[in-house]
Amino acid sequence: MRAQTGPDDWREANRAMWDERVAIHTLSDFYDQAGFRDSRDVIRDFEAAEVGDVTGRSLLHLQCHFGQDTLSWAHRGATRVVGLDFSERATEAARELAAELGYGPDRASFVTADVYDAVEAVPDASYDIVYTGIGSLNWLPDLDRWATTAASLVAPGGFLYLAEFHPLCDALDDETGSRITHDYFRHDAWVDETSGTYTDADAPTVHRRSVEWTHTLGDVVTALAAAGLRIDFLHEHDVTLFQRFDDLRRGADGYYRFPADRPRIPLMYSLKATRTS
Repeated sequence: MRAQTGPDDWREANRAMWDERVAIHTLSDFYDQAGFRDSRDVIRDFEAAEVGDVTGRSLLHLQCHFGQDTLSWAHRGATRVVGLDFSERATEAARELAAELGYGPDRASFVTADVYDAVEAVPDASYDIVYTGIGSLNWLPDLDRWATTAASLVAPGGFLYLAEFHPLCDALDDETGSRITHDYFRHDAWVDETSGTYTDADAPTVHRRSVEWTHTLGDVVTALAAAGLRIDFLHEHDVTLFQRFDDLRRGADGYYRFPADRPRIPLMYSLKATRTS
């Protein structure tokens, strides 16, 4: 699988965009920092069930933003969690949040680095669990390099866990989610200059340019298998975390679904891949 094409300044554009959005996100109702300080846990129920008990295990969170998911795993019993993100403002916010919750650097630490440089950047050679959260892979042009990097950080007997938005959604129209309007197999970058952010579409923003890529489900599975991991499961989910399409409806459980009279399609997926040796 070849690396996908895109503008030369994709990394700089995305970093500037994410740096600016850290302050917006930490103050948003979407992330509800005050609520998180009370609950200390934002892990989705299907993730908790699929990852299982993390008590006594080490966990590395790639592309961690400002650390809510990372610190949730510490709250759930992980002995040591490490978060990595390429935004210095995000990792600074994560360190501040960890300190507020009483986690020292020996329990929860955050490093600033490109995900492709994770092997050199993180403090330990390997981790029992390498976790990557929702909305991460679309920022990476080279999936093979990501998979090789992530797999090399999984300890023998440990596993990688990934939860993501389903790539099929990127091929559908934004209004109804019922018509194919984009190429599912596209390899060129998706450049967007929309103002605001997913937590507040009306937020005033200066750094609006972002560069993203779509990775097919087959590409993700193949990259991880080629990196030496054994695929334990691949689950597709008919729910998502935000109103990706206008026709979606929010349920009492907080997830968004199509109405009952609509045929279901996968909106998210999750997988677990183990390092056997």
